[in-house]
Amino acid sequence: MIENLARTSFKDFSRSTKILILTNLIYAFVMPVIDIFVASYIMRNSNDPSKVMLYQLAIYTGIPITFFINGWLLNKINIKKLFSLGMLLSGVSMVFMMSLKDLNYTGLISAGLIMGMSFGLYWSNRDYLVLATTTDKTRNFYYGLDTFFYTLTAVIVPVIIGWYLMNGNTISSNESINSGYKVVTGIVFVFTIIASIVFHFGHYEKPKNEKFFYTKFHPLWTKMLQMALLKGLAQGFIVTAPAILMMKFFQSEGALGTAQSIGAVIAAVIMLLLGKFSKPKDRLVIFSIGLLFFFLASFFNSVMFNPVGVIIFIFLLLIARPILDIAYFPIQLKVIDLLSELENRNEFSYILNHEFGLYIGRFIGAGTFLGIAYFGNTDDALRYALLIIGILQLLSIPIAKQLLKQQFKLENQDA
Repeated sequence: MIENLARTSFKDFSRSTKILILTNLIYAFVMPVIDIFVASYIMRNSNDPSKVMLYQLAIYTGIPITFFINGWLLNKINIKKLFSLGMLLSGVSMVFMMSLKDLNYTGLISAGLIMGMSFGLYWSNRDYLVLATTTDKTRNFYYGLDTFFYTLTAVIVPVIIGWYLMNGNTISSNESINSGYKVVTGIVFVFTIIASIVFHFGHYEKPKNEKFFYTKFHPLWTKMLQMALLKGLAQGFIVTAPAILMMKFFQSEGALGTAQSIGAVIAAVIMLLLGKFSKPKDRLVIFSIGLLFFFLASFFNSVMFNPVGVIIFIFLLLIARPILDIAYFPIQLKVIDLLSELENRNEFSYILNHEFGLYIGRFIGAGTFLGIAYFGNTDDALRYALLIIGILQLLSIPIAKQLLKQQFKLENQDA
């Protein structure tokens, strides 16, 4: 056991990697607000799940566009400035939404596109920074720490904000709750500024000034894009479904915050242990378990579709999400490591192309929800769209198995 503990530790990271981890820890206090309470704000003020999904679809449209723009900007602007701008724009998007007198489609789409720009700058540069500052050996531990911090803040933040918005009561006026949301938005801005300042203490090399847009890739990358598409199917639901379901059945941000926190406690412990003790060879098993938890979450929500079913859904989803991340991201970065050297291409070209694979999946996933809501009703969409996507996601298991086999053969050929 002691030998395992010594294999990967915080000392194995460079100073810049440690600063990146600290930056992500600070920004992790912002993510639950973006993921949970923006959706609940839309639900509270419109009572229309379709508007939540439209807002999410606008976000997902802005992300790949900004990924592409970021590839061009990296040749001209320091990566520190672009990464910091991505964090700050999340606060701008929330301020814009809170300033809307009416949550109309134009306003929601505009706010969603700004948030998509924020995510695009943040994630495209973050993916590259992790790729550049870690090795395959340390990535399980890196993402274990990263997801541990994320789930830890998912314990603290939802309870505090949920309690604050409800003022400790189960019933509060809509006007006072909306005022509370504006205060929360101001606090979000403070955290994004602090994270930006801390990040500037690190030293990071920008990608090589090379071509970053390609349309043809190695067959191994095709498998990675298939996984990206299937991952994208569920991403919109992972973010918005808990808030929509909790507001539908409980109509309380306090209940939403409590439910998020209970599941996150268990998820945080699991992530820390997986990151510490798992090895690269364990990623397929971890990935498969995460997909199974997601399927079970969607299954219980569909079969029960009541307050108890919602609690089970959120509990299982909070475990599934970080388990999937701790396996998926190292697999993705390992493939990029291998193919960028083999094809002699800029690593960012793969990060950009991967995002378009995710976007196609997100579009199909959101379209499935909106289609069922349009031809049926929103309850049917909440009940069955998740189940359909949960089943489809299981296809990622054989694809991941094939990908890892092809990757192993390619590595041996090079050796």
